[in-house]
Amino acid sequence: MITKLVVLGVYFAILFIIGIVASRSIKSLSDFYVGGKRIGYWAVAFSARATGESGWLLLGLTGMGAMVGFSAYWVVVGELLGVGISWFVMAKRFKVLSDKYQSITIPDFLESHFQAKTHLLRKVAAAALSIFVIIYVSAQIDVTGKAFESLLNLNYFAGAIIGFIIVLAYIYTGGFIAVVWSDFFQGLLMFFGLIALPIVAYFSIDSMEVFIEGLNQIDPNLTSIFGGSDDPWLTISTVLGFAMIGLGFLGSPQIYVRFLSIKNVSELDRGKWVAILFTLLTDFAAVSIGLIGRYLFTEVGQDPESILGNNGEDVLLHLIEHYFPLIIIAIYIAVILSAIMSTIDSLLIVASSAIVRDVYQKILHPELDEKKMSKVSRLVTLGMALFALAIALIVAVSTPERTVFWFVIFGWSGIAATFCPVIILALFWPAYSEKGAIASMTVGFLSVPFFKFVIQNMETVGIYFEKMDVLTPSFILAMLAGWLFTKLYPRQSNFNSTPEVQ
Repeated sequence: MITKLVVLGVYFAILFIIGIVASRSIKSLSDFYVGGKRIGYWAVAFSARATGESGWLLLGLTGMGAMVGFSAYWVVVGELLGVGISWFVMAKRFKVLSDKYQSITIPDFLESHFQAKTHLLRKVAAAALSIFVIIYVSAQIDVTGKAFESLLNLNYFAGAIIGFIIVLAYIYTGGFIAVVWSDFFQGLLMFFGLIALPIVAYFSIDSMEVFIEGLNQIDPNLTSIFGGSDDPWLTISTVLGFAMIGLGFLGSPQIYVRFLSIKNVSELDRGKWVAILFTLLTDFAAVSIGLIGRYLFTEVGQDPESILGNNGEDVLLHLIEHYFPLIIIAIYIAVILSAIMSTIDSLLIVASSAIVRDVYQKILHPELDEKKMSKVSRLVTLGMALFALAIALIVAVSTPERTVFWFVIFGWSGIAATFCPVIILALFWPAYSEKGAIASMTVGFLSVPFFKFVIQNMETVGIYFEKMDVLTPSFILAMLAGWLFTKLYPRQSNFNSTPEVQ
């Protein structure tokens, strides 16, 4: 235990140092929320990927690999497509336009792009962003508590609060700059930690043939890339549910704020290859960790959850304890906490910006200077963080059977369904109107809980939508709503053309 605490102490000390150093660069609201738009490609790429993956990569996706087998690799395919389209196709267009508008938040970008004459679009965007980001932050705090409980035998509530305080401390002092550089550091830990584990574990297996045969004996469905269902519609729904997780990379604010912060367009050309390589290697490694853990620790006919935890979420811990000495185990604990905290910090900054920049400054008090706004930013960040902590603790008490995957994916899907269709249509459809954008956000926002709590509980089609999950149908409805309301209420003013991108 002492070794683990020493390693974690060093890790947390590094985060605090990053926050203190970054605080010296905070002189304006732009510095606090987008690092003054002077961040380099290595930091942006690692920060975007660490934020996009979060604790679900190490606990959720590894557990999914253990429970469903080869079909979990569809998540890898979906995320590669999502990250690839985002960086290779959308990022430059977004960067050119956001710099043209001098945007420092996503609602900033939308209001300028549609030349809105009222603040309705900004209000809808800020409200939707605040609500789902708070849910997502709560999910990550919940994962923090679980991680401290399972890894250090610490009380869940104490662990959640400790992790929360650590993240809040360096955000409060260093703002977005601290977030990006801490994410870069934490992303490095995630990258090497995930890649090393399956390589080490694989050498204990006689051969690939023996490995696959062993999985077949445990459960033949584990080696089926389509999940092994006899119902073709259920198979399609399952594959879509896994692969379409990648839709969330096509405009989610916590990721696209990184494109706002990068120095220039040429940095995006360098960063895209870093992002793609990170996604390919870490996602593939996470699923492989789950498969290897299932092979090593379960037997034919045995309930995997009795060994690997709820939804297989303990498989990573079992592997590192099986193969590594205490000092390395301590480092892996830091890796898991890194994955979680790298998302909490980013989400808090995004949620705070929605209130401070998009409501308090732009709507209520446009006369306030930058120095006063920086102080307000820190106070609002603190308030929203405490609110998210309260939600996480209430959910923990009221829903003990929850899983990492469900809680995190619900928040992720809500943000993605609300904002990704709007960003896509804004970048590639010049006729897209303000009312179309409001319709897209509203429909996407409402569809996520509708599909989760209504459609999935229907006897006839519920099982298919449960496998597909909420993001895909919500995303489609939001796109259709944007198209329909643009046709009904076309854009009247001279709209901004899409940028020329080399």
